[in-house]
Amino acid sequence: MAYEMSIEVLDGEFPAHLWMEAHGDSLVEAALQCGVVEWRWQRFDWGLVLEIDFAEESGWERFRASTAVQAALDAVPDRYSGLLIYRGKGGSSSTRMPRRPIPRAGAGAVSLEFPTEWVFERATEPPVMQFLH
Repeated sequence: MAYEMSIEVLDGEFPAHLWMEAHGDSLVEAALQCGVVEWRWQRFDWGLVLEIDFAEESGWERFRASTAVQAALDAVPDRYSGLLIYRGKGGSSSTRMPRRPIPRAGAGAVSLEFPTEWVFERATEPPVMQFLH
């Protein structure tokens, strides 16, 4: 059975498809060198997903540790929250079905009270993550 992984890249300072054009070939080349079985690019309104299948988990580990992959992942459009890496298929792996609100009975139908005065505070910039090699 294949070891399936997904890399989601969200739009940020620039569209994710520009990131794919800049780094996509080097990612696929690194995957081929590490024994990839199959790969797929999927584009969405919010960004893109690279789904890659390796024959073994060790292939994924070699791929993830390669310099080309690390450089590509460091260059995603949104440095703070624009990269998701996880096992399995990504994005929209099943048939797309719009979710409809379910009518609530009882306490679920009660309206909530909101404060009359909203206070917004400026968010601090997340700390820069440094990885030791």
